[in-house]
Amino acid sequence: MSWQTILAIGSGGFIGAVLRAYFNGLISHKLPHDLPFGTLGVNLIGSFLMGLLIAYFMYTSFFSLHAKSFLSTGVLGALTTYSTFAIESFLLLEGGHILLALANITLNAFGTIFMAGSGFYLVKYFIK
Repeated sequence: MSWQTILAIGSGGFIGAVLRAYFNGLISHKLPHDLPFGTLGVNLIGSFLMGLLIAYFMYTSFFSLHAKSFLSTGVLGALTTYSTFAIESFLLLEGGHILLALANITLNAFGTIFMAGSGFYLVKYFIK
């Protein structure tokens, strides 16, 4: 991996991490609840955007390898929060909140796959 790719991923990761903290806090403030909607929100949004980007990358040649790495691995890799999702789900289970934990796991697992597919097909529809 070239130093330019590493720099692209690292700078994108910085932006994605800051966006994750901002949007997670914003969503959690607007929707206070025992279910971690902030994490769910950034996972759904990030998955949708990843679907859009990957489809766009596949069907066009507009972005360079460094730009693709910056946006997908860097920004969106840091924006989505599966490690946070994992510990929040564990803590819900550990705290005896079985139904909330199952809701969190189900919404994150299936919701993010649905959103990634939605983004992918949206771009595919408009480009093909």
